[in-house]
Amino acid sequence: MQTKPQGLTEQQQKWFASVRANLERETGKTLDEWSEIVRRECRETKPKARADWLKATYGIGQNRAATIFSVAFPAEMGWDDADGLRAALWTDPAATAILTAIEAAVADLPDLVTGQRKTFTAWSRKSQFAAAKPLKSGGVALGLAVTPDASPRLAEPRNEGWSERLKAKLVLAAPAEVDAEVVALLKAAWERS
Repeated sequence: MQTKPQGLTEQQQKWFASVRANLERETGKTLDEWSEIVRRECRETKPKARADWLKATYGIGQNRAATIFSVAFPAEMGWDDADGLRAALWTDPAATAILTAIEAAVADLPDLVTGQRKTFTAWSRKSQFAAAKPLKSGGVALGLAVTPDASPRLAEPRNEGWSERLKAKLVLAAPAEVDAEVVALLKAAWERS
């Protein structure tokens, strides 16, 4: 059984398909062969540890590793269960209230595609323009496809795990901070996608 993330733009679907299609050509093994290797040899049980093992043992990078794991351990990926991923990620009511405010701010943007991942919620048009994730310290980190100089409230993201297109980050502490300026930044990011 092969799963793929829900909430993908056409461009993102093509990219995932190209990763799958090029795996055999670039590694000499099919996706099914890699899946069997991982199931047979990898003793790690956590996703990051598995990815680290695959890279250290076979030189397979993160994107290919995720593709292999989606076939080797489909029930663990959860990519076909957006509601389950959302419920598992957004457990803090205060962070969820901020997410709801962000969702309201983007709701009327045309061609909006919402994608739920394990560690963040993403919004795309042709490509990703924003992503949000709850912070352990409280609040929400909002990544935007604008440059940090678009607002003094923005900073450069550091190892966030979302699209490299998101060049600016804003930490939101309350739903009221999703104000007119944040709505304008979201729209500007959407326009660039």
